[in-house]
Amino acid sequence: MYRKPRAQLNIDDFLLPFEGKLRADNRWVKMAKLIPWDEIEKEYAELFENDTGNVAKPARMALGALIIKEKCGYSDIETVEQIRENPYLQWFIGLKEFQTEAPFDPSLMVHFRKRFGMDKVNAINEKIFLPGKDNKDDDPPPTGGSKPGKGKQETKNRGKLIIDATCAPADIRYPTDISLLNEAREKTEQIIDRLYSPQKGLIKKPRTYRIKARKQYLSVAKSRKARKKLIRKAIGQQLRFVRRNLGHIEQLQKTVAPSKKDGQTLEVIRKLYQQQRQMYDQRSHSVEERIVSISQPHIRPIVRGKIKAPTEFGAKISVSLIDGHAFLDKLEWENYNEGSTLISTVELYKGRTGFYPESVHVDAIYRTRENIRYCKAHGIRISGPRLGRPPKLVDPGEKKLAYQDALDRIPIEGTFGVGKRCYSLGLIMAKLPETSESIIAMQFLVMNLVNRLRFIFALFLKSNISYFKAIFGRFACRLIPTAA
Repeated sequence: MYRKPRAQLNIDDFLLPFEGKLRADNRWVKMAKLIPWDEIEKEYAELFENDTGNVAKPARMALGALIIKEKCGYSDIETVEQIRENPYLQWFIGLKEFQTEAPFDPSLMVHFRKRFGMDKVNAINEKIFLPGKDNKDDDPPPTGGSKPGKGKQETKNRGKLIIDATCAPADIRYPTDISLLNEAREKTEQIIDRLYSPQKGLIKKPRTYRIKARKQYLSVAKSRKARKKLIRKAIGQQLRFVRRNLGHIEQLQKTVAPSKKDGQTLEVIRKLYQQQRQMYDQRSHSVEERIVSISQPHIRPIVRGKIKAPTEFGAKISVSLIDGHAFLDKLEWENYNEGSTLISTVELYKGRTGFYPESVHVDAIYRTRENIRYCKAHGIRISGPRLGRPPKLVDPGEKKLAYQDALDRIPIEGTFGVGKRCYSLGLIMAKLPETSESIIAMQFLVMNLVNRLRFIFALFLKSNISYFKAIFGRFACRLIPTAA
C-alpha cells in the first residue's frame, strides 16, 4: 500500500523544536534542489498496486536515505542514527518537523535498495544530469553518419565520450580451492545435524569424520609454504569428505525435507563439488561460471591484470563519462571483454543526447577493427594510434593529439579512484546481487551530485571574483578555481 505525499516540503516550512530556521546554503539543501522528487514519486507509486497492507515509506525518504548512506559511507544502522540526530538530514528525506524518534527501522534499507534497483537509479541519474535529445537545432539531425536526405541536413557530432571498465570488488575472503571445499564440508556437516535431529534415536547418525577432516585441512592451511603436491592431496581428501556428506544428505532427505535456506546452500555446494572435481581430474584451475563464494554464488573472478590485484572478485562494470558526469552503462557478474561494449555505449550516447560524439577516448583494448570501422562510418574519431606497425616518422601534430587524448582519459580514471577511495565502490558490502547492483549504481549518482555542487560553488566564486579581489588582492585569483 502506498500514499503519495501532498507536496514536497519547503525548507522554510520545516519546524524545529528551538528558535531559528534551516540555512538555505547547507549542502543537503542544495543537493535536494537538484533532484526531481515529484517525478520520482510518480514512478515510485506505480510499484504499489494493492491498497491493502502497511503504508510504504515515501519515495523521498527511501531515495534520500540511500543517498545519505552512500554519500557519508555509513552502515544501515548508522544511517538511521545520523538521520535521527540531524535536522538537515530529516528535511532531506522529507520530514515536516524535527523528531527524536527514528523515521524507520534500519532493516527497511534493504527494501529501499530493492525498490530503487540499478535501472531506476540509472534513469534518475540520466534525468538529472543529461539534457536529453535536442532536435530543435540549427542542424536537425537524422541518424548520425548517414547521408542526408532531401531537405535535411547531416547530423553534427558533438562532445567527447570517455569509456572505461573496472571491477567493483565484493566483500569476500580470497578464495582458494581448499578453503572453499573446507567450508562446503562444514556446511554439509551442519545440514546433516539438522536433518538428523528429528530422527534422533530412530536411526543411526551418519559418520562425517569431521575431526579427521579438520586436522587434514589445518595441516595444509597452517603451513607457511605448502607444496603443490601436498595441496593437491589435501584437495582430494576434502573432495572425498564432501562427496560422503552429500551422499548422507540424500539418504536423510528421503524422510526429512531440508529448509529453504539449506536447500539453496545444497544446490551451490553440489555445483561447487562438480567444478572442483572437474578441475581436480583435469589438473586445471579454470572452469565456466566458477563459484568463489558459497554465500554469494553470483560472484565471479574478474581478471584485470593489475599489479596490486591481478584478479578481483565482484561485478565488472563499464562506465562512460559525459561532460564530467559518470553513467553506468553495463554491469555483469560474468567476465566479458570491454572492447565489445564500445558500439553499444556510443549508441547509448546517441539515445541520451540526440547526436553522436565527435571523439571517443578509450584505451587499447577498445581499438578493434570492428570498432574502428564503426566510428569511421559515423564520423567519430577514436583515440589512440593506428593499427599495425608504427611509422618510422611520427607527425608532430599526431603526437600532440595523442598526448591530448591521453590527458582527456584521466578524468574517468579519477572517477574510479574517487569511487573506490572516498565511497564504497572499492568494497561492496551487500550480499544479494540486486542490492549490490543498486549500491554500485547509487555510487555514480552520488558522485555526480557532489560534482554538480562543486561546480555550482565554482561558478559562485567566479561570479564574485571582483569582490574577493577587493578584499584579498591578486592572491585571490590563484585560489579561486575556474569553472570548466
